[in-house]
Amino acid sequence: MGIEIKLLKKGDEAVLANVASDVFDDPLDARATELFLADVRHHIVVAIADGRVVGFASAVDYVHPDKPHPDLWINEVGVSPEWQGKGVGAALVKALLAHARRLGCAEAWVTTEASNAPARQLYASTGGKEAPEQVVMFTYRLLPDPLGREAE
Repeated sequence: MGIEIKLLKKGDEAVLANVASDVFDDPLDARATELFLADVRHHIVVAIADGRVVGFASAVDYVHPDKPHPDLWINEVGVSPEWQGKGVGAALVKALLAHARRLGCAEAWVTTEASNAPARQLYASTGGKEAPEQVVMFTYRLLPDPLGREAE
């Protein structure tokens, strides 16, 4: 596949200086990147081809007062269109799951839209099981969008 999968940590900010288009939703913010990588509960793995980030998966591990082990919430997976369908997304998710096991997480979970067939196929191909319940997600816009987009 010609891809290196790398778990980033504090001090790896420079890795994100060369990212293919359409990997992240928006341009990366240097301060937010620094804060993300400095937080031990934030996790990001990247796929690198020829020195350029062509995919990523990010997650947060969290603890809760009524659970003896942390869980991992996979927040987002993004792969450059030119690398989609080549196993990059699966490699990223598998790397995050392996990292979660090392952290002692009891469970990992991710959500996606019911209409997002490629994401559903990705998560199923990496061992995820669709929950039988229908989930409805609510979002709260707490600050104005810095890019001036309307609230959805």
